[in-house]
Amino acid sequence: MFSTLRYVNQPSLSSAAKSFIKNGVAKRGMSIAALNGFEGKHFISIDQLSNEELRGLLDLSKKYRDTYGKGSTVDPVTAPKPLTGQSVSMIFQKRSTRTRVSTETGMTLLGGQSLFLGPSDIQLGVNESMRDTALVLSRFNSLVLARVFSHNDVLELSEHATVPVINALSDLHHPLQTLADLMALEDHFGDVKGKTLAWVGDGNNVLHDLMLGGAKLGMNIRIATPDGYEANAGVLETTKKLAAENGTEDVFLTTVASEAVKGSDVVVTDTWVSMGQEDEYEQRVKEFDGYQVNANLMGQANPGAVFLHCLPRHPEEVSDEVFYSPQSLVFPEAENRMWTVMAVMAAQLGKM
Repeated sequence: MFSTLRYVNQPSLSSAAKSFIKNGVAKRGMSIAALNGFEGKHFISIDQLSNEELRGLLDLSKKYRDTYGKGSTVDPVTAPKPLTGQSVSMIFQKRSTRTRVSTETGMTLLGGQSLFLGPSDIQLGVNESMRDTALVLSRFNSLVLARVFSHNDVLELSEHATVPVINALSDLHHPLQTLADLMALEDHFGDVKGKTLAWVGDGNNVLHDLMLGGAKLGMNIRIATPDGYEANAGVLETTKKLAAENGTEDVFLTTVASEAVKGSDVVVTDTWVSMGQEDEYEQRVKEFDGYQVNANLMGQANPGAVFLHCLPRHPEEVSDEVFYSPQSLVFPEAENRMWTVMAVMAAQLGKM
């Protein structure tokens, strides 16, 4: 049964992306080699990566897609299993389709095992302290992945764990999503250096790592958020420094969606109401009026511009016309969540 199974479809690539990939395959081994020093490190936010480590994780993700994805000539049964005997405990304070399925499936493809720990399985920091949880799980597992409400929780886990910790989402950062987003953009455009990325929506955790990662790859960053929903000031300052270091334009900030989108090559939004903010729904929808990504807004972007959304999406955030259009990369973006978490886990364990 498994011998005929292919897990996902590879996205179709543009000619520029194919050229970029062809020219980059020979260099891939060198970039992946930059991850040799990544063993044992925590994965908390994109700014903690060197440019070389970011490049290595993206290229390792592409290598895994080539090896395990649909279109590969490698039989899934006989494919390399570098994480045989390894395990990851997955702490989920917040539910997620993509994070759970991508991690469990990806770990299986690499030969390892995953253990899901939901709110009914583990009350992080309630019945048992964060420190004790980190120390106990470190005795059982090779890795600890945590999807939490407070960023302080993942920081405390990483402080006390004796194995690498992966931030699968906190209220401040979402680095796994950024890897998937950047991989989708490189698949489409090839080299993204000099491209302009426009964010339209809440200045949240997804934006934080995406602007950090985009700046590291040489992308210009333009951000539109309503008053009171700005990005974290510290993360924004770090992004501005990275933009200067990597020769991009200064970060552009506005409260008008069309101003951010004008001249952009990528338009990105996210949910306006995150988990735990349900009681703010009516207020947020009112204050985000004019921020829906629709055909009119996409028309302000450059010809050939693409759209990203990390999912789940709601119709007030993006119209069906855009979401299901050829401009939308949301489903290749979602698929990439698996290849990228596979790369992070393998690099952290030094078994690539």
